[in-house]
Amino acid sequence: MSDDTTTTSDHDVIRRWVDGHDGFPARVPATESDGPGGVLRVDFAGGPPSADIEHLTWDQWFDIFDDRRLALEYKDAEYPGDDMWFAFVPRP
Repeated sequence: MSDDTTTTSDHDVIRRWVDGHDGFPARVPATESDGPGGVLRVDFAGGPPSADIEHLTWDQWFDIFDDRRLALEYKDAEYPGDDMWFAFVPRP
């Protein structure tokens, strides 16, 4: 598998990537250490269930994403069965 990753803060690109991997915008609600908005997540269909995850609208999710000046860094699987990878990173 290639080590090439893509980094973006473009809402349309992120939404297409998440939707294309059967994901949903989500968060783990805030605790004192997480700050307002909680911990941003992407909840993938078929992933391990978690009672702590709260689904959000895209507008709610992107409000938190932009307030924190985050970007999505990702690498798609090259071959069927390979794992995809992603992380939230600070914007440059």
